Amino acid sequence: MLITVNGVSREVEPGLTLAMLVLQLAGESDRDQRGIAIERNLEIVPKSEHASTVIEDGDKIEVVQFVGGG
Repeated sequence: MLITVNGVSREVEPGLTLAMLVLQLAGESDRDQRGIAIERNLEIVPKSEHASTVIEDGDKIEVVQFVGGG
């Protein structure tokens, strides 16, 4: 399946959930997973639904991480 993640086309396996995608992305960038928000097709997905939301072909996903600073 072909999806778009943060503006970049990405091939993923069918059945992948948003939670699984975040784990894959974290492995690539070695980033902390706290404070993550996910938008799927222009709608924010509640964190409680990340594990149950299955990605579909053509989905547009934005993953953002909030960072504190001063």
